[in-house]
Amino acid sequence: MKLSELSEDAIVEQITGQILLDPRVKIGPGDDCAVIDGGDHYQLLKADCVIEGVHFSTEAPPQAVGWKALCRTISDVAAMGGEPLDAVITVAVLPECTLAWLVDLYRGFRYAAERYGVNLVGGETSRSPGPVFISVALTGQVEKERLVTRRGGVPGDPLYVTGKLGGSIKGKHLSFEPRLAEARWLTANIGVHAMIDLSDGLASDLPRLAKASGTGFEIAWASLPIADGCTEEEALSDGEDYELLFAVDDTVGSKLETEWKKVFPGLCLTCVGRLTEGEGKMFSKPGYDHFQR
Repeated sequence: MKLSELSEDAIVEQITGQILLDPRVKIGPGDDCAVIDGGDHYQLLKADCVIEGVHFSTEAPPQAVGWKALCRTISDVAAMGGEPLDAVITVAVLPECTLAWLVDLYRGFRYAAERYGVNLVGGETSRSPGPVFISVALTGQVEKERLVTRRGGVPGDPLYVTGKLGGSIKGKHLSFEPRLAEARWLTANIGVHAMIDLSDGLASDLPRLAKASGTGFEIAWASLPIADGCTEEEALSDGEDYELLFAVDDTVGSKLETEWKKVFPGLCLTCVGRLTEGEGKMFSKPGYDHFQR
């Protein structure tokens, strides 16, 4: 069977299903980050990559590529309610790559690291026979009482999304801001049952959250926060929005919406549906899948 015959989620389930984990590991493969018991806090671990021709074009500014590569992992740490700490970065390029391109790439890493409090502690630079390949491994931490996973949603929870969805290829995918401050505020002031970052689109990431929580879902179609110039389908399926999708208790919606406007007046927050009993109706077109496009 070829990988193109399976979904990305099915492939991950196949290759991680037999992994053995010791008791320190509280969450292994299947969430935005792995979670390790670190004593007073949980340690968060995340690895991600960006590849030329898949995640960015040859013409993309290298500084923006560096920003994106690090911020993707920071967004995952945010989705767990945590704070990023230290990163190691591997970069593989053709020997014909110019030094100026590589310096600008690392300038993007540095700007993202300085903005979000990340230490760039090492990594590897290597030769590549093909496209540029960049891998980022990031550690983080979160207070045990503030850890959020995909698994805690219950039927009746309203679902909220930060920002607007769709059209990331027009530039947002290279310049987005991970919703780190917003996630930390949510866990400190509201309480979140379940959360995920929207890297593959609402049409893929919402079913993942609902499946992990053992619930279904319904969408308030008229309320979808669609980016200017985008269609409903693009808002659902484009991917790389890097916004937060989260579920809260059905008693806190009014407080959340009121307080959000005061604390984050420049960022919209939209109730896009709720979790339900049973299974949610799948979207006619899924979000981004590496092996289906």
